[in-house]
This record gives sequence, C-alpha cells and structure tokens, in this order.
Amino acid sequence: MIKKSIAVFLTLVLLCTLLAACAGSGAGNAATLNVYNWGEYIDQTVLEDFEAETGIQVNYTTYANNEEMYSKIVSGAASYDVIVPSEYMISKMIEEDLLAELDFANIPNYSKIGDDYKGLPYDPDEKYSVPYTWGTVVIVYNTKYVDEADVEDESIDLLWNEKYAGKILMFDNPRDAFALAMSKLGYSMNSTTPSEWEAAADELIAQKHLVQAYVMDQVFDKLIGEEAYIAPYYAGDAMAMMEENEDLAAYVPVEGANQFFDSMCVLKNTRHKKEAEQFINFMCDTEIAVRNAEEVCYAIPQVEAYEELDEETKNDTMVYPPAEVLERCEVFVNLPSETLELQSDLWKKLKTHYD
Repeated sequence: MIKKSIAVFLTLVLLCTLLAACAGSGAGNAATLNVYNWGEYIDQTVLEDFEAETGIQVNYTTYANNEEMYSKIVSGAASYDVIVPSEYMISKMIEEDLLAELDFANIPNYSKIGDDYKGLPYDPDEKYSVPYTWGTVVIVYNTKYVDEADVEDESIDLLWNEKYAGKILMFDNPRDAFALAMSKLGYSMNSTTPSEWEAAADELIAQKHLVQAYVMDQVFDKLIGEEAYIAPYYAGDAMAMMEENEDLAAYVPVEGANQFFDSMCVLKNTRHKKEAEQFINFMCDTEIAVRNAEEVCYAIPQVEAYEELDEETKNDTMVYPPAEVLERCEVFVNLPSETLELQSDLWKKLKTHYD
C-alpha cells in the first residue's frame, strides 16, 4: 500500500512537471517585449509580422524626444526592453550604466550594417547599439504662404522672420531648439561656453513672440493642415509631411544643422534580453528594413536594404544629403553635466518668459 501510494505520488509529480513544461512552451506564456520608440517611426505591419513569426508579443509605445525617454526610464515609471535613442543620449546612458552589452551572436544581421555607421564616437567599441536610421534637421515651409524670396538663401533666419509671426513652430525640446540658435549665431551645437549658451537663449527669447507653439509630433497636423507655415523638424518626417501636402518643401539651412543617428539598444535591466536582440535582428532583416524605410522615409544604414530601394529614393538629397551638405552638419555629443544644467535652466527661462 505504501509502495502504491509512492508510485501514485511520483506519477502525479511527473504529470505536473510535464504540464508545466507544456504550458511554459505555449504561446500564452510567450515573452512580451516593451519597445519604446519615437512617434511616427516604424511600419506597424513589421511589428505584426514579428509577433506572427516569433510568438513574442510587442507592447509598442512612443516618446517625443530623447529627454522624455530618458526621464521616463530613470524615474522607474515604466519598464522597457528595446529603446531607440539618438547618439548623444546613447553616450549618456552608457556612462550611467543603463544599457546592456549586446550579444551579437543573436544579431547576425548586424553584418548588413554599413561600416560608415559602425564604431562611431557614441559607441566606439560597438557594444551597445545597432544603427536604425539617420538623417538631418531641416526647415519645412509652405510654398503657398512663404515668399520665394524669403527662402532663396535657405537660411535658418526664416525661423526668425517677423513676416510669419504666429505661423512658425519650434522644437519642444532644448537640445534641438538651442542647436538652431547656436547655428544661427555661428557657434558649435556642442558648445560648452556659458556665454554662447546665454546668447543662444537670448535668440530663442527674441523669437518667442513669433512662435505659434513649441511642438514635436504635433508638427504633422499643424503643417499638413496649414495651421502653421514654417517649422524645423527631422528630414524623414519632413518627407512624410510633403507626401501629404504637396505645397510643403524643405531645406537644410546653409548655416548648418544637426546630423543625427538613432540606434536600437537594450536596457540593462531587461528580463528579455535574448528576445530583445531577436527583435533588433528582425528589424535589420533586408526585406523588413526596406519596408520600414519606405514607411518612415528616413535614411537607412542597412546596405542591402539601401540597394533595394527605388532609384528616386536613393537619389533624393533630402533623405540622403550629398557630402557638401553633410559637411556643414554637426553630430551631437553628450554634453558635460554643468552644460546640461545650464541648458535646463535656460530652457525654463525661455518657457516662462513673457514679453
């Protein structure tokens, strides 16, 4: 009787173990990846394909700028696995030990990223990031309402033109906004000189009465719907807006602009590192990268995918600017803490300034 009871007990234990194993391998217990990316910055159908192919669910949310993303992460208000910061923010997050070192054995498609986009200063040892897209800041304007004479020189001064008071939009993040003012004054966008930051703040304060609103993704509705006529924004988004409103045009200002590189990273505290690397690898697949590039309109670092783009896209100088344009652009670096504190103080001063 005792032996029979033991046998029954062992059978039940084995059965429970098998049931647990089966449950663990089922789709119901598949990992859910929290992916945090910029708004208007992915083809939603590739997320659906990733889920269908892997059984991994994607909880996809968006942010408006690097600073918003960083604040959300360090506050602990939410947990994410994959993020897509810009170069200077990647440097900052590496320094603060927020990013995981990637296992590139799980990202074989990394070999398809062009050498020009690897080993850049923000991740020189290629440990923490996989390039996603790149581009420049441009000035977008409506040709119906902006006089041709005011854009002939393709100057950044259009953003300070009194003629268009109330119809100008401005970046709602300090790094991009101050960069434009620095460029207008002939300073480096990576300046650490307090007097230059003060001068740039004065330029932004002088502009404020012309500005209809400080925006990020709201720029789409305002420019496409002709509520505003002029705005600085990112080239890929400018292309998307120009497809929606044929009266929109854009240029890289002659004074210079930011050239940015956005890359996919995995947060160090992720519980799904392998799945996160699987997602990154999927996004670097040639067919997926082509589809995504066609949707978001940004330049891509995946060389096989680039070759498969149509000739019109590959030759579009707004998406893939020529060398002489890129030479006058500047890549952001992670600024010293004292400069970032000054930037924050001056930004608050701007936002609370009343004429």
